[in-house]
Amino acid sequence: SSNMENDISLKFRQQLFLISENLVSEDVAALKFLCTDLLNLSKLEGVKSAVDIFKLLMAQEYLNAEDTFLLAELLYRIKCHSLLEKIGYTKEKVQERLSEKGRISPYRQMLYELSENITSEMLKKIIFLLQNHLPKQWTILSALDLLTSLEKQGLLTKDNVKILEDVCMTVSPDLLETIDCYKKGKGEKIKIKNKNNQKMFRIYLLNMIMLSCMEELFLSLKQYFKYKKWSIVAKLLFAASTNIGLVFINIYATIKSYKMDGPHRGFCLIINNVNFNSSQRKGSCKDAEQLERVFTWLGLEVRTYTDLTSGEMINLMETWQHMQDHQDRNCFICCILSHGKSGAIYGTDYRLVSIRVLTSHFTAKHCPQLAAKPKLFFIQACQGDKVQRPVYVDTDGPTPDLSSVQERISLYESIPEEADFLLGMATVDGYVSFRHIEEGTWYIQALCSKLQLLVPRGEDILSILTQVNEDVARRDSPSGTKKQMPQPAYTLRRKFIFPIPMAPPPS
Repeated sequence: SSNMENDISLKFRQQLFLISENLVSEDVAALKFLCTDLLNLSKLEGVKSAVDIFKLLMAQEYLNAEDTFLLAELLYRIKCHSLLEKIGYTKEKVQERLSEKGRISPYRQMLYELSENITSEMLKKIIFLLQNHLPKQWTILSALDLLTSLEKQGLLTKDNVKILEDVCMTVSPDLLETIDCYKKGKGEKIKIKNKNNQKMFRIYLLNMIMLSCMEELFLSLKQYFKYKKWSIVAKLLFAASTNIGLVFINIYATIKSYKMDGPHRGFCLIINNVNFNSSQRKGSCKDAEQLERVFTWLGLEVRTYTDLTSGEMINLMETWQHMQDHQDRNCFICCILSHGKSGAIYGTDYRLVSIRVLTSHFTAKHCPQLAAKPKLFFIQACQGDKVQRPVYVDTDGPTPDLSSVQERISLYESIPEEADFLLGMATVDGYVSFRHIEEGTWYIQALCSKLQLLVPRGEDILSILTQVNEDVARRDSPSGTKKQMPQPAYTLRRKFIFPIPMAPPPS
């Protein structure tokens, strides 16, 4: 019995350790903040890792092998949904039990949600507005730091959020919705605030555009009204309405696409891991060369790195995270060619690095120079060892026995839960991807081919990746028994469209 208990305890701690390994510093800061009402503040200040928080929760009997719901709730709140399965939960299961077992207060939830919506630019403005309220020795690195400081001074409590309302009204009235929802939940009456300033300005701007288009119209109409030339008047009105419509279409298209017309397109990193201790990824150099040609053609400044260990990959991300030159670029692209497992990439030292750890270096908080700009990651690596089998469809006859066909597992959330990221995976989670030793991988070759074909047609990146999916899905191994299905995940807010290059495609 005691041996069994020891085994359970060891397995539980191993689960906690694995979860901790998949959490980045941003996640740890979020967990600390969400646990503020549950744990001793002085002990929380000494926390350096997620493991430290787990120890404190276990010491207070909030967390044990039999009851992991609080941990599940915390992971759910910080949107690390893919880690829930390590403790036997899913996003849906947590949602079902929150009303019954949830421990994070609505006040703490509101503050955390607010912090997630405060950009680095907003934070600077808020700090400026509150500089007389903040301690001179206090270093504000994030929105959570700011909220913690206000709470410590008693300026912000669950019953008094006025200071937040005042600064949000000045900096970004949209943030008030989060505070209003919290107050409504408490039964407080919400004062009607003027949230229409920005909308009124946009309407004013569009009216000015219309007026400039109409000015010439009225000058032309003046003489025809005088002589009652109604047919000509009608034609002029029709022409003017068409032109105004085109103006609005152009404005709409501009609003809905990322800005990609700057003098410098952006950087493209290619990490090509070829030589491992006992094997070579033959054909990978063909992929790297093709990627370099295509992204150079698309106007990016390409940098290629070969045979990086896990530590070197992380160091490289840190170096590029602090690159000031991002400020003048439109986007950032990173292509990684290596071996991999579920949600992770192997360095040449056979140590795994979480894809989320790599991508999180480029969040708005960690890399403000790329805030609100698209960040694209293309990963050519296996995500498991399962093999996808072909499924034969015949509309008029029975399908063959599919008992041996593996079910697809959904893609792990490897991108940060904030806007403007795209992650293009060569295969769905849990499965292998295929590489020809001379021609390169199915995924990268299809990606390069479709970029060259569809960028000149003005297609956006998601439409292009849909075509890549179709291309790869049509391929099969020489035996005809193995298939592959790529999968993109994204938090893009607008269409990402490469400007059409002047030069013809490289191949």
